[in-house]
Amino acid sequence: MGKTKELYFRNYVQREEDILRAPYNPELEFYAAIREGDMDKLNELLLIPLHTKEGLGKLSDDPLQNIKYHFTVTAALSARNCIAGGMNVSTAYNISDYYIKKADRARDLETVSALHNVMCLDYCRRMKALRKEKICSLHIAKSIDYIYDHLNTRLTIEKLSEVSGLTPSYFSRLFKKETGMTVSTYINTCRIRTAQNMLVHSEYPPSTISSALAFPSQSYFTEVFKKVTGLTPTQYREEYFRQI
Repeated sequence: MGKTKELYFRNYVQREEDILRAPYNPELEFYAAIREGDMDKLNELLLIPLHTKEGLGKLSDDPLQNIKYHFTVTAALSARNCIAGGMNVSTAYNISDYYIKKADRARDLETVSALHNVMCLDYCRRMKALRKEKICSLHIAKSIDYIYDHLNTRLTIEKLSEVSGLTPSYFSRLFKKETGMTVSTYINTCRIRTAQNMLVHSEYPPSTISSALAFPSQSYFTEVFKKVTGLTPTQYREEYFRQI
């Protein structure tokens, strides 16, 4: 059962190409990677240069101007997704304006494509940093990275304190001081955020998502999910499936 739970979780988080993977809109995946600060996934998605991607719409008869228009669209959508993920509005749009102006001065397709990757990675890097915005100690930062990488397993104070290199009691106090949450509340918040994404962007049933994210029971998952979002997992999917 443990390996099955890990498989579901890894299939979703890493978007592995296998029969268990639900259909996924590439554009949604791209902006989700930026919003979630997933540098590894974004680097993978940026392997194909913007100007060589298939399926780009024709927004201008001039090839260079056409790619600049697509660059601007990416900048705008990246800003909107980062704002939705918690980035300051003025910061998000200042970054967008900065890169759009640089792209406007470009004189060839390759330069625009290269700048496109720099911009997307800049947004992604900043979103990753937001996770740790209020974290001032390396000990707690390590534990947070561990939490995000192991949402599919049972996470305990003992294990996290071991990862951080602190005693369990001191770790608990320091974690609450630096994040403003207890360890269990923080873990549940991360799990519910991931569950929201899975409900919107995959076709896994709530029972599978509950198990994949290591909730002790589906009823407890539903209880925590409703407390955080105001909706049951089923209601949330009906409201937002493929729309966020």
